[in-house]
This record gives sequence, structure tokens and C-alpha cells, in this order.
Amino acid sequence: MKTSQSLLGGAAALVVGLLIGLAGSHLGQTVGGIGLFLLLVIVAYAVQWAVYVPSYLNRTEHFFDLTGSLTYQGVAVLGFVLASERDARTAILTLMILVWAMRLGYFLFQRVRAAGRDSRFDTMKHDWAQFLMTWTIQGLWITFTAGAALAAITTEERSSLGVIGVIGIVVWAIGFATEVIADRQKSAFRADPANQGRYITTGLWSRSRHPNYVGEVIIWLGVAILALPVLRGWQYVTLISPIFVYLLLTRISGLPMLERSADKRWGGEPEYEAYKEATPAFFPRLF
Repeated sequence: MKTSQSLLGGAAALVVGLLIGLAGSHLGQTVGGIGLFLLLVIVAYAVQWAVYVPSYLNRTEHFFDLTGSLTYQGVAVLGFVLASERDARTAILTLMILVWAMRLGYFLFQRVRAAGRDSRFDTMKHDWAQFLMTWTIQGLWITFTAGAALAAITTEERSSLGVIGVIGIVVWAIGFATEVIADRQKSAFRADPANQGRYITTGLWSRSRHPNYVGEVIIWLGVAILALPVLRGWQYVTLISPIFVYLLLTRISGLPMLERSADKRWGGEPEYEAYKEATPAFFPRLF
């Protein structure tokens, strides 16, 4: 039963991704009669499956995050190169994905290598079907998250950046800075031997219990804003990107898991409970 559920989950993740690919290809450029956006989605899934095979054979999760990062970069560059028309918007969107993916991919890869493992995969990497589903879902994650950017890069429509474009760039920059600062603050906190076994409550972490996730959502909101002016028809479906990221991080794989782990570790401690009471889980406390 567990195997069949994993296979069904993986199949559902593939079907949804292909539907997004078809929607994003509407009024978009084609390559060999295939929508360029759809082709990029197929490439994203294919890369995950290709790396899944040696990863499962070696029972390792070390290359999961790195593969996701490289796939983001690969499909963005491929889309930009294969697009018959390019402009400032397509160049900036491609650069946004490259900068974000390189930074986050390196950060996550180094974190897993330093820890020696990623606890999320302790069980699933020994179950071929569950592990395959996880890699397939990463393909869907890439499709959903980068969807608006890829649709804008591959669409037939072109226009100047304008005010909306500038707003999108500024929003992205704010999100990127927030994520980078939050990650660096936490890394510095953990590197101090005096903080071993404790939780960070300073810097951006005094405003939100998960400021890095806040930055992540803002990043993709900026991308969606920049992409918006050139989207048409079914391409608007890809604007779900920041909503998807928000729901994924706050309802599914990010915040809930971390909150449960923190509660299990420090729940009942007066200082920890006071921190939770005073600090929002997601939306930052500004004052």
C-alpha cells in the first residue's frame, strides 16, 4: 500500500507539472513544435529522475538540494538561450533565478555536507518508491516556483520594464537580502559553541521565527510582479508561484516540521514559550 501511494503521489506531481507546462506554453514560443515552457518542465523532471538513480543506489540525499539548484539554473539559462526574442526583462529574470539558486543551493549543500545527513531522508531514501516520489515532487516544486519567470522568458509578448518591472526588481532585492541576512545570522549563531543546543532569538529572528522563509516568499513575489506585464491567457496560471511557495513553506514542508521539532526540543521552557508568544511564526513583527 505504501509503495502504491508513493507511486500515485509521484504520478500526480508529474501530471500537475505537465498541466502547468501546457498552461505556461499558451501564446508562448515553440521549439520543434513543442511549447518551450513545456520543454523546460520536461527537462526539469528528467534531471531529477536522472540523479535519483545513483542517489537511490547509494542511499544518499547529499545531492538532492544541489540538483534542485542546478536545475533552476539550467532551465532558466536554457529558456533564455532558446528564446527567439530576448529583452531586459528576460535577462533580469534569468539573472534573478541564477543568483538565488546558486546562493541557496550552495548554502543547503554545505549544510548537509557539514551535518553528514539530512534527517528528512533518513527513512525515505531506503524506499525506492517514496524516494522517487520526493525527487518527482522536486520537479513539480521547480515548475511551480519558477513558472512565472519561465513563462515570461518564453512568451511571445515583449514590453519595456516600466514602473511595474522596477517594483518587481525592488521587491525581489528586499526578499533576497532578507533571506541571505537571516541565513547568515543563524549560521553565525550556530557556529558559536556557547549557543550549542539553543535557538536563535536575535536579529531578524527576533521579528519572525522563520525570517528566511519570509525572504523566500518575497523573492518569488518580486519575480511574479516583474513577469506580470508580458503574461497572457493561460500563462497567468503561473502567477501562483509566490502563493505556492508560501503554502509549501508555511503549511507543508517547512514551518510545520521545524515548529514541531522545536516544540519537542524546547517546549515548556519559559524562555522558549515567551519567545513564541512574542514572535510571530511567519509575518514579521515590525515594531
